[in-house]
Amino acid sequence: MRFLLAALLLAATAAHAEPVGITKDQMSVTVETADGPVEISRIQDNDAVIEGEFARIARPCPNFCIQPMIPAEGVTPVGELEMLGFLNDPDVVVIDGRVRPDFLTGAIPGAVNIPYTQAADRLGELGCEPDFEGWICEGDAVKSAALYCNGPWCGQSPTAARRMIEAGFPAEKIYYYRAGMQGWRMLGLTVAMPGQ
Repeated sequence: MRFLLAALLLAATAAHAEPVGITKDQMSVTVETADGPVEISRIQDNDAVIEGEFARIARPCPNFCIQPMIPAEGVTPVGELEMLGFLNDPDVVVIDGRVRPDFLTGAIPGAVNIPYTQAADRLGELGCEPDFEGWICEGDAVKSAALYCNGPWCGQSPTAARRMIEAGFPAEKIYYYRAGMQGWRMLGLTVAMPGQ
Protein backbone atom coordinates (compact mmCIF):
# COMPACT_ATOMS: atom_id res chain seq x y z
CA MET A 1 0.00 0.00 0.00
CA ARG A 2 2.83 2.40 0.86
CA PHE A 3 4.45 1.65 -2.50
CA LEU A 4 1.19 2.44 -4.32
CA LEU A 5 0.74 5.67 -2.36
CA ALA A 6 4.34 6.71 -3.09
CA ALA A 7 3.87 5.91 -6.79
CA LEU A 8 0.67 7.99 -6.94
CA LEU A 9 2.39 10.89 -5.19
CA LEU A 10 5.33 10.70 -7.60
CA ALA A 11 2.95 10.61 -10.59
CA ALA A 12 1.02 13.61 -9.27
CA THR A 13 4.26 15.54 -8.74
CA ALA A 14 5.42 14.68 -12.27
CA ALA A 15 2.11 15.88 -13.70
CA HIS A 16 2.61 19.26 -12.02
CA ALA A 17 6.13 19.47 -13.42
CA GLU A 18 5.04 19.45 -17.07
CA PRO A 19 6.65 22.36 -18.93
CA VAL A 20 4.32 25.06 -20.22
CA GLY A 21 5.44 26.23 -23.65
CA ILE A 22 4.17 28.92 -25.98
CA THR A 23 3.94 26.30 -28.72
CA LYS A 24 5.13 22.70 -28.69
CA ASP A 25 8.45 23.81 -30.20
CA GLN A 26 8.88 27.18 -28.51
CA MET A 27 9.32 27.80 -24.80
CA SER A 28 9.98 31.55 -24.94
CA VAL A 29 10.46 34.64 -27.10
CA THR A 30 13.02 37.33 -26.30
CA VAL A 31 12.07 40.87 -27.28
CA GLU A 32 14.04 44.10 -27.17
CA THR A 33 12.40 46.79 -25.05
CA ALA A 34 13.41 50.30 -24.01
CA ASP A 35 14.69 48.73 -20.76
CA GLY A 36 16.68 45.98 -22.50
CA PRO A 37 15.85 42.43 -23.59
CA VAL A 38 12.88 40.66 -21.96
CA GLU A 39 12.18 36.95 -22.20
CA ILE A 40 8.48 36.24 -22.63
CA SER A 41 7.40 32.79 -21.49
CA ARG A 42 4.43 31.24 -19.76
CA ILE A 43 4.13 30.70 -16.02
CA GLN A 44 5.50 27.23 -15.27
CA ASP A 45 3.20 26.48 -12.32
CA ASN A 46 0.68 23.94 -13.65
CA ASP A 47 -1.77 25.01 -10.94
CA ALA A 48 -1.61 28.76 -11.67
CA VAL A 49 -4.91 30.60 -12.07
CA ILE A 50 -5.80 34.12 -13.14
CA GLU A 51 -6.50 36.38 -10.17
CA GLY A 52 -7.25 40.00 -9.42
CA GLU A 53 -9.06 42.45 -11.67
CA PHE A 54 -8.58 40.30 -14.77
CA ALA A 55 -10.42 37.38 -13.15
CA ARG A 56 -13.63 39.46 -13.06
CA ILE A 57 -16.04 38.32 -15.79
CA ALA A 58 -19.23 40.26 -15.07
CA ARG A 59 -18.72 43.98 -15.59
CA PRO A 60 -21.68 46.25 -16.34
CA CYS A 61 -22.31 47.36 -19.91
CA PRO A 62 -21.88 50.24 -20.56
CA ASN A 63 -18.92 50.82 -20.06
CA PHE A 64 -17.71 47.24 -20.27
CA CYS A 65 -19.56 45.98 -23.36
CA ILE A 66 -18.22 43.11 -25.45
CA GLN A 67 -16.21 44.49 -28.36
CA PRO A 68 -16.46 43.21 -31.94
CA MET A 69 -13.61 41.11 -33.38
CA ILE A 70 -13.10 43.78 -36.04
CA PRO A 71 -13.46 47.29 -34.55
CA ALA A 72 -13.45 49.00 -37.96
CA GLU A 73 -13.57 47.85 -41.56
CA GLY A 74 -10.13 46.77 -42.79
CA VAL A 75 -8.64 46.10 -39.34
CA THR A 76 -7.20 42.58 -38.90
CA PRO A 77 -7.86 40.64 -35.67
CA VAL A 78 -4.87 38.71 -34.28
CA GLY A 79 -3.97 36.38 -31.41
CA GLU A 80 -1.07 35.87 -29.05
CA LEU A 81 1.31 34.19 -31.51
CA GLU A 82 0.95 37.05 -33.94
CA MET A 83 1.52 39.56 -31.14
CA LEU A 84 4.70 37.73 -30.12
CA GLY A 85 5.88 37.94 -33.73
CA PHE A 86 5.07 41.65 -33.93
CA LEU A 87 7.24 42.35 -30.87
CA ASN A 88 10.32 41.45 -32.94
CA ASP A 89 9.12 42.98 -36.22
CA PRO A 90 10.70 46.38 -36.93
CA ASP A 91 7.78 47.25 -39.22
CA VAL A 92 5.15 46.89 -36.46
CA VAL A 93 4.64 48.91 -33.28
CA VAL A 94 2.77 47.09 -30.52
CA ILE A 95 0.56 49.74 -28.92
CA ASP A 96 -1.11 49.55 -25.53
CA GLY A 97 -4.13 51.79 -26.12
CA ARG A 98 -5.06 52.06 -22.44
CA VAL A 99 -4.91 55.16 -20.30
CA ARG A 100 -1.67 55.47 -18.34
CA PRO A 101 -3.01 54.19 -14.96
CA ASP A 102 -4.19 50.96 -16.67
CA PHE A 103 -0.84 50.60 -18.50
CA LEU A 104 1.05 50.87 -15.21
CA THR A 105 -0.82 47.83 -13.81
CA GLY A 106 1.06 45.61 -16.28
CA ALA A 107 1.68 45.52 -20.02
CA ILE A 108 2.92 43.33 -22.82
CA PRO A 109 6.74 43.63 -22.75
CA GLY A 110 7.95 45.99 -25.48
CA ALA A 111 4.57 47.67 -25.98
CA VAL A 112 4.40 51.45 -26.37
CA ASN A 113 1.71 53.22 -24.38
CA ILE A 114 -0.34 55.49 -26.62
CA PRO A 115 -3.63 56.06 -24.79
CA TYR A 116 -6.69 55.93 -27.02
CA THR A 117 -7.28 59.61 -26.22
CA GLN A 118 -3.96 60.45 -27.95
CA ALA A 119 -3.99 57.90 -30.79
CA ALA A 120 -4.99 60.32 -33.56
CA ASP A 121 -2.44 62.91 -32.37
CA ARG A 122 0.61 60.62 -32.23
CA LEU A 123 0.62 59.09 -35.72
CA GLY A 124 4.03 60.68 -36.32
CA GLU A 125 5.45 57.89 -34.10
CA LEU A 126 4.30 55.44 -36.78
CA GLY A 127 5.93 57.36 -39.64
CA CYS A 128 3.01 59.54 -40.75
CA GLU A 129 3.53 63.16 -41.75
CA PRO A 130 1.30 65.94 -40.37
CA ASP A 131 -1.09 67.59 -42.80
CA PHE A 132 -3.54 70.48 -42.43
CA GLU A 133 -6.48 68.07 -42.32
CA GLY A 134 -4.93 65.20 -40.39
CA TRP A 135 -2.04 63.00 -41.38
CA ILE A 136 -0.45 61.60 -44.53
CA CYS A 137 0.30 57.95 -43.87
CA GLU A 138 1.75 56.63 -47.12
CA GLY A 139 4.93 54.83 -48.10
CA ASP A 140 7.23 52.17 -46.73
CA ALA A 141 8.29 54.31 -43.76
CA VAL A 142 4.81 54.01 -42.20
CA LYS A 143 4.78 51.17 -39.67
CA SER A 144 1.83 48.94 -38.87
CA ALA A 145 0.16 49.16 -35.45
CA ALA A 146 -0.87 46.19 -33.29
CA LEU A 147 -3.36 47.53 -30.73
CA TYR A 148 -4.56 45.99 -27.47
CA CYS A 149 -6.17 47.07 -24.21
CA ASN A 150 -7.66 45.27 -21.19
CA GLY A 151 -9.66 42.51 -22.89
CA PRO A 152 -12.73 41.65 -24.98
CA TRP A 153 -14.86 44.05 -22.90
CA CYS A 154 -12.49 47.02 -23.20
CA GLY A 155 -13.29 49.74 -25.72
CA GLN A 156 -10.01 51.69 -25.47
CA SER A 157 -8.03 50.10 -28.33
CA PRO A 158 -11.09 49.78 -30.65
CA THR A 159 -11.66 53.52 -30.11
CA ALA A 160 -7.97 54.18 -30.83
CA ALA A 161 -8.24 52.23 -34.11
CA ARG A 162 -11.28 54.21 -35.24
CA ARG A 163 -9.67 57.54 -34.31
CA MET A 164 -6.46 56.62 -36.15
CA ILE A 165 -8.41 55.75 -39.30
CA GLU A 166 -10.41 58.99 -39.11
CA ALA A 167 -7.10 60.91 -38.87
CA GLY A 168 -5.75 59.26 -42.04
CA PHE A 169 -4.03 56.05 -40.87
CA PRO A 170 -4.71 53.09 -43.21
CA ALA A 171 -7.01 50.49 -41.62
CA GLU A 172 -5.11 47.67 -43.36
CA LYS A 173 -2.04 48.59 -41.27
CA ILE A 174 -3.93 48.07 -37.98
CA TYR A 175 -4.01 44.75 -36.12
CA TYR A 176 -6.31 44.26 -33.14
CA TYR A 177 -5.55 41.87 -30.28
CA ARG A 178 -9.03 41.71 -28.75
CA ALA A 179 -8.08 39.33 -25.92
CA GLY A 180 -5.81 42.06 -24.53
CA MET A 181 -4.28 41.85 -21.08
CA GLN A 182 -6.99 39.53 -19.83
CA GLY A 183 -6.13 36.95 -22.49
CA TRP A 184 -2.38 37.53 -22.11
CA ARG A 185 -2.59 36.97 -18.35
CA MET A 186 -4.96 34.02 -18.74
CA LEU A 187 -2.27 32.24 -20.77
CA GLY A 188 0.35 33.02 -18.11
CA LEU A 189 2.52 35.08 -20.47
CA THR A 190 5.16 37.43 -19.06
CA VAL A 191 3.80 40.83 -18.00
CA ALA A 192 6.03 43.92 -17.81
CA MET A 193 5.50 46.34 -14.95
CA PRO A 194 6.26 49.77 -16.48
CA GLY A 195 7.92 52.24 -14.17
CA GLN A 196 9.18 49.57 -11.74
